[in-house]
Order: sequence, then structure tokens, then C-alpha cells
Amino acid sequence: MELVVWIGAAITLAGFAAILWSLIAVMRLRRQGLEDAQMRARLARIVPLNIGALMLSMLGLIMVVVGVILT
Repeated sequence: MELVVWIGAAITLAGFAAILWSLIAVMRLRRQGLEDAQMRARLARIVPLNIGALMLSMLGLIMVVVGVILT
């Protein structure tokens, strides 16, 4: 079960990296000073990626917890 913990940790780190990427992408958009409609259109493409990254990170943390419990 130790392998499940390490795989879960890797998945969590991948999710965290994707969350950081989406944060940086949003910060870049804010600096561009776009109009409201353009900003909303571009954010609409980033939000699903952010939610997916959160879910990936959550899945990894669940794997870590399950691996620790079963060890």
C-alpha cells in the first residue's frame, strides 16, 4: 500500500501544479486590462481546467489517505 501513497502524492502534486498554472494564467489576464466581455470569455476557458485540477488534487489526497489507512 506504500505504492498507493506515492502515486497519490504524485497525482496531488500534478493537480497542485495545474492549480498554480491557472492562477498564473488569471493573473496574466488581469494585467492585460481587457474589456469585460473579453475577460469573461478567456476566464471561461480557464475555470474548467481549474476545477479539474482541484478534482485531481483531491483524488490524489484521497489516495494518500487510503494508502496510509491500509498500511
